[in-house]
Amino acid sequence: MKDASSNSATKKAAGEAAAELVRNGMVVGLGTGSTVAWTIKRLGERVIEEDLDFCGVPTSFQAEQLAIESNIRLTSLNQHPVLDLAIDGADQVDINLMVIKGGGAAHTREKVVSCSAKWFVIVADQSKFVERLTWPVPVEVIPMAFRLTGRRLEELGGKPVLRQGLRKDGPVITDNGNFVMDVDFGTIEDPLSLARTISLIPGVVEHGIFDNLDELYLARAGEVERIKRR
Repeated sequence: MKDASSNSATKKAAGEAAAELVRNGMVVGLGTGSTVAWTIKRLGERVIEEDLDFCGVPTSFQAEQLAIESNIRLTSLNQHPVLDLAIDGADQVDINLMVIKGGGAAHTREKVVSCSAKWFVIVADQSKFVERLTWPVPVEVIPMAFRLTGRRLEELGGKPVLRQGLRKDGPVITDNGNFVMDVDFGTIEDPLSLARTISLIPGVVEHGIFDNLDELYLARAGEVERIKRR
């Protein structure tokens, strides 16, 4: 098993490699999580070192604050509805480049931003890359519907758990004011079909299965491998 410092170095390598994709004049979606945080930090360094001129669209309060600290100019989808690029992290990615995201409860905004981009890139270390998805699927639901959505998710074979806050009593509240249910489906044989079915459940705002990944920056064996969708 890798130690924490080794894992951090691997995340740093993947995150910083993707930062080199950004060029002057671009509008870039900035994702949420520990690996893409390295991307944002590296972009901030490039702003100073290379006078890189671009705008970022953050996917969460966390990403926004880090971008501000990194001296990155920010904008919004209302001002720039089509992005040149979006870079984000992942909880798990399979060999067909299907993705599960939402560990930071930002998957709704992450999906909106990634679907607004001409090119969507995920940065990840090798521990996130699997043959088949097994990670619990985060599902954002409106508070009044969480009992209904929970029953419907159980009918699909899932085991939903309402995500609880770590330093507060009660559930996690998303940036959109909703709850998150983490739903364990075991090994997901057909993630695309499951994604479409979950989307039909009343009360579901968005789920964490992403099918729009264009390229994966995967850090393993001391190097970063670029894997494009076939």
